[in-house]
Amino acid sequence: MKNSIKELRARHQLTQEDLAHKVGVSRQTINAIEKGKFDPSLPLAFKLAHLFHTPIEGIFTHES
Repeated sequence: MKNSIKELRARHQLTQEDLAHKVGVSRQTINAIEKGKFDPSLPLAFKLAHLFHTPIEGIFTHES
């Protein structure tokens, strides 16, 4: 799954550590999501969407 977490995080001037703290995960989890190595759980995806005031579909897109 592709995502725009890195771009959104930069736009909001957050480090991976800052974002991880705000959504209750490790920095390594944020890093793995940004690199496409880990797909977040639905509750985590909702937390990220809420934090960035963006629909989930605006952050995550399916890769064929």
